[in-house]
Amino acid sequence: MGKRFDSISESHRAFIEEQKMFFVGTADRFGTINVSPKGLDSFRVLSPTQVAWLNLTGSGNESAAHVFNHDRMTIMFCSFLEKPLILRLYGKAQVFHGKEKEWDELITLFPRDPGNRQIFLLNVDLVQTSCGFGVPLYDYIGDRSTLRDWSGRKGEEGMRKYWAEKNTTTIDGVGTRIEKLKDL
Repeated sequence: MGKRFDSISESHRAFIEEQKMFFVGTADRFGTINVSPKGLDSFRVLSPTQVAWLNLTGSGNESAAHVFNHDRMTIMFCSFLEKPLILRLYGKAQVFHGKEKEWDELITLFPRDPGNRQIFLLNVDLVQTSCGFGVPLYDYIGDRSTLRDWSGRKGEEGMRKYWAEKNTTTIDGVGTRIEKLKDL
């Protein structure tokens, strides 16, 4: 049976910090629902009711547009190791780009990379755990270096060009406000 909590406990935090990946779910009022896997060193628990995650450059930019228009977000962690557990964080999110003061405060929590695109801050109002008995077992081999290698080769100017070409609208044609980054 699932259990509900008002905040992230120390045992929840320990579980989150052990996980090598997480999933982010967002949706605009209308249009396509987005679920994205995330990894690398991109997640931080800031308090029992607040988390931040660094959005690295990818082929789409759905979460940013969704949050600007409808701030709901769900983040899910699940154990692929021996002890099964699924943990979901529900709440209201904000998104920050590189020219905003919140970015300057939060980016110090994460590794520096030209592919750092946005930071999301989630104010958690519900934590839910469930058994995870149906989640398969997998072995963690390591992080892929492909994304960071690619963004490193492009550099900051190359990333801004990529964002302008590939990240300005969602698959539903909604603006992502990535243009806030154009003058960095």
